[in-house]
Amino acid sequence: MLLAVLIANSEGNILVERFNGVPAEERLHWRSFLVKLGSDNLKGIKNEELLIACHKSVYIVYTVLGDVSIFVVGKDEYDELLLSEVIFVITCALKDVCGKAPSERLFLDKYGKICLCLDEIVWNGLLENTDKDRIKRLVRLKPPTEF
Repeated sequence: MLLAVLIANSEGNILVERFNGVPAEERLHWRSFLVKLGSDNLKGIKNEELLIACHKSVYIVYTVLGDVSIFVVGKDEYDELLLSEVIFVITCALKDVCGKAPSERLFLDKYGKICLCLDEIVWNGLLENTDKDRIKRLVRLKPPTEF
């Protein structure tokens, strides 16, 4: 299961979070752990360079894209290989929505569309869509014309 998708700015403030199957009392722990992990390790890495960690029998794949940090947490079949695929789809969708690697301001300007993209990529803890063109069609909120 895909436990969490979290996007934070360079100061560690959370911009978007999606938790699946994580009890409310554990969410604060995960937020602070992921932000600390990012502040310790993401300084000086290139855009879309993936870093991997393991904590409490779950896998964490994280990267930086422009001014935002992206964290994906999974367990069981969502190992580091599948999480790297998930984070690749998310970064492609972010670049597509923003037109480039997002600054924090651009990210917040496109916040609604980014949230729609995240909902189309991950649904109830499962990877739903990976095709960039299909995600683009789904977030337009128009009925599909082709199947």
